[in-house]
Amino acid sequence: MTTLRKIPRSSRFVLSCFLAVGVLGAFGSPAADPAGPPATGSATPQPTYEAVDAFLREQIDAMGLPGAAVVVVKDGVQVHSAAFGRADDSGRPMTAQTPVLLASTTKPLTAMAVMQQVEAGRLRLDEPVRTYLPWFTLRDSRSAEITVRHLLHQTSGMASKDTAFEASDAQGPEAIEEGVRALSGSPLAGAPGDAFRYASANFNILGLLVQTVSGQPFGDYMKEHVFEPLGMAHSYTTRAAASADNAAAGYSLWFGAFWRQTDVPAPTTGMPSSTMYSSAEDIGHELTALLDEGRYRDRPFLRPESVETLLKPQVQIDESKGYAMGWFTRPLVESVDPAAPPAEANKALPLLLEHQGEWGNSHTYKAMVPASRLGVALVINANDTSAPSRLKAIDTNVLRILHGQPPVPTVVQEDWLQRYSWAVSLTLLFAELASLALALAVLLRRPAAARKRWVPWAGGAAALALDAFALWLCLVYAPARFDTHLAVIVRQFPDVGVSLGPVLALALLWPVPRTVWLLARMRAATRGSRRSAA
Repeated sequence: MTTLRKIPRSSRFVLSCFLAVGVLGAFGSPAADPAGPPATGSATPQPTYEAVDAFLREQIDAMGLPGAAVVVVKDGVQVHSAAFGRADDSGRPMTAQTPVLLASTTKPLTAMAVMQQVEAGRLRLDEPVRTYLPWFTLRDSRSAEITVRHLLHQTSGMASKDTAFEASDAQGPEAIEEGVRALSGSPLAGAPGDAFRYASANFNILGLLVQTVSGQPFGDYMKEHVFEPLGMAHSYTTRAAASADNAAAGYSLWFGAFWRQTDVPAPTTGMPSSTMYSSAEDIGHELTALLDEGRYRDRPFLRPESVETLLKPQVQIDESKGYAMGWFTRPLVESVDPAAPPAEANKALPLLLEHQGEWGNSHTYKAMVPASRLGVALVINANDTSAPSRLKAIDTNVLRILHGQPPVPTVVQEDWLQRYSWAVSLTLLFAELASLALALAVLLRRPAAARKRWVPWAGGAAALALDAFALWLCLVYAPARFDTHLAVIVRQFPDVGVSLGPVLALALLWPVPRTVWLLARMRAATRGSRRSAA
């Protein structure tokens, strides 16, 4: 999904984690987490994992999050696993095996499936998409130049707003192709290969390519060729299958005040990019295979050269951030103390590969440090769409603790419109309801005296101005500001959608009858005045 963006009580906790990592780390001996297998070759002390768990408990308590699970893998094995809170309103506990909607952390899984087809010779990275899908087109002749590699590197030229599928609820196996065909009316924001532009549509097309060249429905392919070989027993491509395995319910933060179990669409249209399900433990299996050059439990899954191609950053996003194939890349700044001297802070840092998943009711994170063969999987069955940076801060602070650094306070990064979108939508609703009440009060009472006849006209003009502003904000400004569609905002921001529905209904349906009624009343009043004068 394209997605739109309280600071935890961290001051006291920063000190406690610092002591936990520093003091306990100094006196503790290396040990594996009792919840996982022995950490062969691991040099990470047990107290570090205890500090991770303490931090997550603190965040769940401070933010009121329903549940979370974390898994750490190192040197080819799972060295830590923990889960906290509840999976749904029944109080069922969250576990490391509980499936959660992945959102955009789905993309690296699809990238692996693509590389399998490249190895099989059915796909070529630099071959145009039309070689495999002759009917593929966009509203731009340059779409014929889009290659498989462009899609993997997010350089096809498509923009993030080409994600209207997020408002759909299609669940049929044909939905992936239907979604790709629906892109035919989408323009390109730039030339293929020109620049990085994140768009889930890129990976939806990749999923259809895998489905086409393999001759197998994409969901079936993922189960047989990715999930089963990697022992991902709690990973699924559809909501129904995940629900049958007691998937976690998703939660949204309503009106910035309370978490509510919320059903947000997860259509199979976006299966290759956004709507697969997996558990923290299963993500750990995925990371293990990639960190072990394509092998899982001593069995080949991908060739080492394919993994190298997948994980090599080939696109520069800014000075420090790059993109590989389904992975963002950057220096591991979390391994350096923020208070360290510049010389220490500016030294060469290990490469971090990561991806976050943001949906209306879930947050997921996966990360790898190939230099140390460390992988981290974190799933949270909730999301605060008004300020997702709060949950993203948890991701980076887990990395800090794992690298012996204290967590840092959260800095909310979203602008005022995103942070208070629920308040804006409520204000618009109250304004429209007040306008409706005033209009009815004016139209249902006796006509105004001649000297006050300007009052209905002024009120009518003000009401029309309010309607125009509401329509402009909802239909023009907000979609452009967040590079998405209104339908996506309404479905992915449920507390906003519950207000915008009646706002749009009033702004679209009431102005015409209100104006006609007002004009009829004014004409009747004018005729009455003339008769009285005569």
